[in-house]
Amino acid sequence: MNVDGKHYRTIWVKENDLGIIQIIDQRHLPHQFVIEDLASVDDVARAIKDMHVRGAGLIGATAGFGMYLAALNAPADSFLPALASAGEQLKATRPTAVNLAWAVDRQLGVLSAVDGEKQAKVTVALETAQAIADEDAEFCRRIGEHGVALIEEISQAKGGDVVNILTHCNAGWLAFVDYGSATAPIYAAHEKGVKVHIWVDETRPRNQGARLTAWELGQHGVPHTVIVDNVGGHLMQHGLVDMVITGTDRTTYTGDVGNKIGTYLKALAAHDNGIPFYTALPSSTFDWEMRDGVKEVPIEQRDGEEVRTIQGLHDGEIKQVLLTPNDSPAANFAFDVTPARLVTGLITERGICEASEEGVLGLYPEKR
Repeated sequence: MNVDGKHYRTIWVKENDLGIIQIIDQRHLPHQFVIEDLASVDDVARAIKDMHVRGAGLIGATAGFGMYLAALNAPADSFLPALASAGEQLKATRPTAVNLAWAVDRQLGVLSAVDGEKQAKVTVALETAQAIADEDAEFCRRIGEHGVALIEEISQAKGGDVVNILTHCNAGWLAFVDYGSATAPIYAAHEKGVKVHIWVDETRPRNQGARLTAWELGQHGVPHTVIVDNVGGHLMQHGLVDMVITGTDRTTYTGDVGNKIGTYLKALAAHDNGIPFYTALPSSTFDWEMRDGVKEVPIEQRDGEEVRTIQGLHDGEIKQVLLTPNDSPAANFAFDVTPARLVTGLITERGICEASEEGVLGLYPEKR
């Protein structure tokens, strides 16, 4: 997608230096656009854990490139053990997003089958990392192609009037390699001339909606309004939301959606007000083993300091300030699970399906 008119992906190999992976360091957005170099597995693990990169698809792509760096730096005489160790290090950084383990295991599976010298394996590792990134971008583009029909249908029913869409957290191109999941149908509709307006949840505590979704929508000229997290229900009660589209970090094959904390409450409000609630995801975000998302999806608990403090721009500098009493502890559950019964449908690269085992496996029969 574009930044000040220039196309970027969220992760790429540095031009003329195959030993460096470059990312957009999202901690500094929207106030500063910073490109960071990653040269080792330690760098990649830190970038994932400390949320220089975040979002299901981008975490997976970053892990794929992390395994490439592991291959590049692994001793030739203990190549596979070194890669296995690197894989465990990367998997430990963020437990909820299934794309991370999926990308690591994909690299390990491919590389374990490669014969020949180390350089041949390094080449395959780079090719695999690039394939993971390319697939992520392409799958998100297809999500946009399928999901735009839902927005067009509402637009036609409203006689061409503005379609108001509420989204939560950032499931935009910053959360993937390009296009985004929840935003892909929005961008596709905007490009077709369909009038859309996006209600952007701030998404405490790290404010990925207010900081990231609002920034990227602004870069593309998509009309939007930032709201505090608890406004969504009020807007729905008063007919100011036509549909909800969210992303997800892990969705079970039975249709339970694990996503940024607060998603469940939006789904409840949408259900109470008869508003369609969709989740957009590439197939790499499905968990093909878990049946009961509420009981089984691991919920990351992050440092309470993210709740107690807030980051913003003051006098030209990005600063962190304390919100709470100095001695008040804080809990920081990063995700929740929305049961399938509250989800109208899942928008995938293969099409739209019901949030149910039959619906999902109908699109992915090879997983039966």
